[in-house]
Amino acid sequence: MTTTTKTQYPYRYDVVGSLLRPAALKVARTQFTQGKLTAEQLQAVQYRETQRVVNEQVQIGLRDVTDGEFNRSWWHLDFLWGLTGVGHYDYQQSYKFHGSQTRTDNADLVGKIACNPDHPFFKSFQYLQALVPDDVLVKQTIPSPTMLFRDNRSDNWPDFYPTWDAYLDDLAVAYHDTIQHFYDLGCRYLQLDDTTWAFLISQLNATKDDVVAHQKFVDLATDAVRVINQLLTGLPADLTVTTHICRGNFKSTYLFSGGYDDIADYLGQLHYDGLFLEYDSDRSGDFSPLKRIWNGDTNKRLILGLITSKFPELEDVADVEARIRDAAKQVPLANLGLSTQCGFASTEEGNQLTEEQQWAKLRLVKQIADDVWSD
Repeated sequence: MTTTTKTQYPYRYDVVGSLLRPAALKVARTQFTQGKLTAEQLQAVQYRETQRVVNEQVQIGLRDVTDGEFNRSWWHLDFLWGLTGVGHYDYQQSYKFHGSQTRTDNADLVGKIACNPDHPFFKSFQYLQALVPDDVLVKQTIPSPTMLFRDNRSDNWPDFYPTWDAYLDDLAVAYHDTIQHFYDLGCRYLQLDDTTWAFLISQLNATKDDVVAHQKFVDLATDAVRVINQLLTGLPADLTVTTHICRGNFKSTYLFSGGYDDIADYLGQLHYDGLFLEYDSDRSGDFSPLKRIWNGDTNKRLILGLITSKFPELEDVADVEARIRDAAKQVPLANLGLSTQCGFASTEEGNQLTEEQQWAKLRLVKQIADDVWSD
């Protein structure tokens, strides 16, 4: 049922999504890949550990919680593999993180893209929904559709579509239908995670003197805006959809650097209810692009990722509060919030800190937000 009331998410203090995988889950997933555990036995471990971290998030006082992305190995690929028309192959290359190498899994088109009503993420969502108290919201995270037309994943689109635009139309419909299905199951808060914009920061700047090469990335940005806004059109009014602009997060390393200037106008066109923006290091630039990203939308919140999830040291409270005040020179304080810059385990390997240090980071996010905002 569609309503006209918009609930104000994201919250002043919010969780990005992924959490460190506990040892028991890592062992179970390894045993599963070795054929020593069945899928049902792996799921039993996943569910048990999910309940534990949900309880921890509730104890901290978070108003929305995630399942830590315990139902997946990668933040993006497991979801893409579950869509109709997407296959799994060995990329035979690691993603280019600074100082660390990933596994070589990837996804590609094997047919026309569509929502899969039996996508395993739906069952995981229903389990998570059953765990939370009535006054706590479930936040569902999935990768942005832009992740399917990057990194060679859509190279063979001509095998299935007469035009690139026809493919993008189907991709938008597949995502729209998937998100609608989450809504029908009870989801009211969903986040699309997206590294494409950080990729474009580096590429748009690097090609500014090469007209042909630059246009390729302008087209990618334009297509991204088109598909995202198309999939958001017609979703229920009481469903909040946000995005997290990610710069890469693997074993406490990163992929991309650069300020938001080159992509601010594109981000400002997106019809999201909120954007999570990484600002935990000088790699993110200053706050001046925030005004263009916010674009005067009084119903939109920008969540500042000022607390790093990469390292265990706790940030100085006064320093973080000063940075929030600085950001408020660009965007009204009422339209800002606080989070870690990313999740803690975009892949099952996780960042270089302990689980207790993870919880300390989230407690710090809430503490500072409570100091800065009264609502």
